[in-house]
Amino acid sequence: MSTLSIHNVTSDYQGQVILKQLDLTLQQGEIVALLGPSGCGKTTLLKAIAGLQAISEGSISINGQVLSGDGVFVASEQRGVGMIFQDYALFPHLTVADNILFGVKGLNKLERQTRLEDMLELVKLTGLGERYPHELSGGQQQRVSIARALAYEPELMLLDEPFSNIDAQVRHEMMLEIRAILKQRNVSAVFVTHSKDEAFVFADQLALFEQGRIVQHGAAETLYSNPNSHYVADFLGTTNYLDVTVTAEQQVDSPLGSVISTTALPHAIGSKGKLLLRPQQILLQANDKGDAEIIERRFLGSVCHYHVLQHGVFLEINSPMMNFNIGQRVQLVIPEHQLVVFSE
Repeated sequence: MSTLSIHNVTSDYQGQVILKQLDLTLQQGEIVALLGPSGCGKTTLLKAIAGLQAISEGSISINGQVLSGDGVFVASEQRGVGMIFQDYALFPHLTVADNILFGVKGLNKLERQTRLEDMLELVKLTGLGERYPHELSGGQQQRVSIARALAYEPELMLLDEPFSNIDAQVRHEMMLEIRAILKQRNVSAVFVTHSKDEAFVFADQLALFEQGRIVQHGAAETLYSNPNSHYVADFLGTTNYLDVTVTAEQQVDSPLGSVISTTALPHAIGSKGKLLLRPQQILLQANDKGDAEIIERRFLGSVCHYHVLQHGVFLEINSPMMNFNIGQRVQLVIPEHQLVVFSE
């Protein structure tokens, strides 16, 4: 059974439409990232799921129960939804233990203590139950926030940019830890972020927003390698575009020569378009008589980023080859792969 079902959801605020006929399904134990620039509607959808934002059309259901829509509106505290915020939202006058157990109802004293110890162990804060939030690091405070959200065993977890206030050095580790906790508990989660890097690390699925609509939804690798528009391609990473003409079912002609696709192209032979090339999809080869020239070089650790000029076309290329220098002549090679060509 799907944990979360969003069908044809529209929401407006003060006469302005914020969400436009959204559809999204989240399976049990799955993590989806709502990704997009500020003001695109992703946080509004999160609030609508939580019951903090009304919808004007459509429905939101968890495990088959309608929470919003069709004349139904279930109050936020009755939705079985946990929330984790970017500012942690801890009560400063309560201990870690009291913060974690704040929303837990219906348990006796022994059961509450067992639940507390379970949560503290889960988020690696064993022995810190009597401390106060100001005595903890930012990462520890976020762990308390996670434990509090999980303590009453929600059907669904909502995370609103939870890593933005965490030091960059521990952010990656924290993302992996929280993901592991959610997977261990088989808790479904909706995660709001504007960072594609966070989305790639944390989520199973991406839902990319543009002006209140989900323009593409699927696995991160699918959206990155097979985007359905320039917008999706550009949002998820650095892009190069070449003017091409389709010359065969699996071949295009470009300023860099013929390029072969491993799959059939959905374009008629003779049609023109823009070929998408990611920086790692172009190989550099040393060649004193090559048609391309290294214009700029930046060391990025595991790769070098090169700015290359060939026949008036500037290209951005990432390569594990570190030994190319500015001004050096090189040859560009595009290996066969599944080509993405956007129609003009």
